[in-house]
Amino acid sequence: MNKLYIESTKYSPEISLDPESRTLEIRGKSYPENTFEFYAPVMKWLEDYIASAPAGKTVLNMEIIYFNSSSSKFFFDFFDVIEEASDQGFTVEINWIYDSENENALEAGEDFMDDFESLNFNLVEKTE
Repeated sequence: MNKLYIESTKYSPEISLDPESRTLEIRGKSYPENTFEFYAPVMKWLEDYIASAPAGKTVLNMEIIYFNSSSSKFFFDFFDVIEEASDQGFTVEINWIYDSENENALEAGEDFMDDFESLNFNLVEKTE
């Protein structure tokens, strides 16, 4: 399985999905023009990755500064796939990274944490 890397733009986050290190990262702003088209390869990669039954723990680092409602829907679907897989033995640790001055990012992390109680969510305050 290959690594997936998508460079950030003004409207979309940097995405680095590495099966070898079992590290998934999504960082930046997320309000692409067509959210579901933009994230389609990410969702496909995730589904293929989970189907490959990776051994050990996978770490997902998410540092989303700002996102629109359609990105929120994608993140919900993304976590839903992860939650279903974790019910089948997929082990994942999610680090929701936020800046202490960005209350919206913290609240979004708390909301996702509440929505997906069975997932291992860590709210991580970014230190510079």
